[in-house]
Amino acid sequence: MSYDTDNIFAKILRGEIPCEKLYEDDETFVFMDIMPRADGHCLVIPKTPCRNMLDATDAQLTACLRTVRLMGRAVMAGLGAGGVTVQQFNEAVGGQEVFHLHYHVLPRHEGVGLRPPGKMEEAEVLKANAEKIRAALAELA
Repeated sequence: MSYDTDNIFAKILRGEIPCEKLYEDDETFVFMDIMPRADGHCLVIPKTPCRNMLDATDAQLTACLRTVRLMGRAVMAGLGAGGVTVQQFNEAVGGQEVFHLHYHVLPRHEGVGLRPPGKMEEAEVLKANAEKIRAALAELA
């Protein structure tokens, strides 16, 4: 299957769709998930096209995982989480819905389960969580 340049994450990268950006470097981009399964749920994507990890280059995977680790530390520090869950899905049968490689970084708190998927979060809540995560990123730098 080929990469669809009109997928929602490609549009976010081009600035055609707004997002609550958390972090960016030369190779990766991180933003808040608008349907979070946990407070602070964010997405790490490569800036270059690939459908998922099955067609990603070693460089894309390395860059993404380096950023996933950074964001794991940041969401834990910024939101007082005790741990982090990282999810990554490949192809429709594997649960992938947006066909641009992405990693879900979900802060976890003791005794708090993940919310069901598919519920939009209020923009103010996303912004407040994003501010906490960005502050933690600044401390980690």
